[in-house]
Amino acid sequence: MDILVVGSGGREHAIVKAIKNSPKAGKIYCAPGNAGIAKDAECVDIKAMEFDSLADFAVSHNIGLTVVGMDDPLVGGIVDVFNAKGLRVFGPAKNAAILEGSKAFSKDLMKKYNIPTAGYETFDNYDEAVSYLKECRIPVVLKADGLALGKGVLICNTREEALEGAKTIMSDKKFGDAGTKMVVEEFMTGREVSVLSFVDGTTIKTMGSSQDYKRAHDNDEGPNTGGMGNFSPTPFYTEEIDAFCQEKIFKPTVAAMKQEGREFKGIIFFGLMLTEEGPKVLEYNARFGDPEAQVVLPRLKNDIVEVFEACIDGKLDDVELSFRDESTVCVVLASDGYPVSYKKGYPISGLEWFDGRDDAFCFHAGTAFDADGNIVTNGGRVLGITALGKDIADARKNAYEAAAHVDFENKYSRSDIADI
Repeated sequence: MDILVVGSGGREHAIVKAIKNSPKAGKIYCAPGNAGIAKDAECVDIKAMEFDSLADFAVSHNIGLTVVGMDDPLVGGIVDVFNAKGLRVFGPAKNAAILEGSKAFSKDLMKKYNIPTAGYETFDNYDEAVSYLKECRIPVVLKADGLALGKGVLICNTREEALEGAKTIMSDKKFGDAGTKMVVEEFMTGREVSVLSFVDGTTIKTMGSSQDYKRAHDNDEGPNTGGMGNFSPTPFYTEEIDAFCQEKIFKPTVAAMKQEGREFKGIIFFGLMLTEEGPKVLEYNARFGDPEAQVVLPRLKNDIVEVFEACIDGKLDDVELSFRDESTVCVVLASDGYPVSYKKGYPISGLEWFDGRDDAFCFHAGTAFDADGNIVTNGGRVLGITALGKDIADARKNAYEAAAHVDFENKYSRSDIADI
């Protein structure tokens, strides 16, 4: 069958490459895609938020399956538009995507169903938030309620930082309408891990663990980013922890959404903090993480199209997920200055080194073609270089060696990804 992927980042490139391995995949399209995705799929000049145009394209091109990679269209209701036209689409409906679309909703859900998470208060009035922050225990975590490109979370170690953070989110509206409401959360300590999962409304099957590096610079310094690297699996997510999370977090979340009349079909990303009191939920996402997808999908041995269809049809219980034994590490090559200010349009060299390899991959995020057809930088996060290895240390060495084959002006990466 012909398949359409919606999105334009490294996550979508990883999804496209996984779909290419499926015997069920015919022609693959990606809207809008990027320069790297164009090697693996036909890019379509339709933006991810143009739901009607995307649905019309799916109808006119007899698309058998659409896979939505990005959060904005999912939260905006693209799945509802496709379903209304009788199109098969992988991802949660709008009323289920609220699990990511509103942090206040997800916190209230966890509280109602006794799912472990940090204590919190929610505010939609700036002055009330300020009054609370003047008295509450410090440090705290401030979260813009809505979508903010993975950057709407502020960790505040002093009261002054907390008050300034509230101003940034609610008054200055740095994150736009996402900051109309704000969650003030208890600061948790521990190791942060992520677990991606397939969900068919009732059954949940996890894809193993990964660990992200959010800060722009080494030693977890600098501003928050969309993610500067990742590795999978993490040795800190033990079988004992997994058993706890399955029974106290993963299955209860799916059951809670169904109980609320918000049946969830698609991907649930669990952001977890392994605290001294046990694992607790930091956040939910309603889609593959980025760059989590770049380290998890290369390890998946299943036909991903069959898994997508099982989720849509409520038959995930019939699927046994299987993963490669190797570890994976992803190192993000960014434009120096990301996420604050950076230049783009620089030619990228060395990409041909990855052609035909099955032990190292170059996932394109912020790339485009220039007027002469050359691939150039077109964003803050430019490429995700992922490599496999017999363990984390081996995969780390391989990833950095692979990354050294690629060059562009103002290339920047952290040097401590997976240095555990």
